[in-house]
Amino acid sequence: MIDLDNQTGLCFELAALEKIASALSSKEVELIITDDKTMQALNHKHRAKQSSTDVLSFPMDAPFTEQSIFGMPLGSIVISESYVKQKAHELGHTVQDELSLLFIHGMLHLLGYDHESDNGEMRQREETLINQFGLPKSLIVRIGE
Repeated sequence: MIDLDNQTGLCFELAALEKIASALSSKEVELIITDDKTMQALNHKHRAKQSSTDVLSFPMDAPFTEQSIFGMPLGSIVISESYVKQKAHELGHTVQDELSLLFIHGMLHLLGYDHESDNGEMRQREETLINQFGLPKSLIVRIGE
């Protein structure tokens, strides 16, 4: 289940994201859609980067065993509205597709994947999910070619 906080006017089908979430985890996930100013502040605070970014993931600070016992959420995913719109336009696909791609990317980070330090496992899992849900190629898959 997704706990949505859409702080923008971005229109999309939550049900499509719910299907992706349920394919990856039975845990609740918080999804926040926000503006570049907020993304920049979060990116600076948590990653020491001055720029905005497309998606940030914040796993719940509890061991998976505690999450299972107490039914705690998996974590939070924060996505930039303007990035979704810009990339959808640039790449010629829908806002829904771009949002789904970023959501998959964020979910995989919540599940412990890290494309900056793994040996391609996240890229491979992302590509499998993209094909499973009939989505266009995401950034991580495009870069890996």
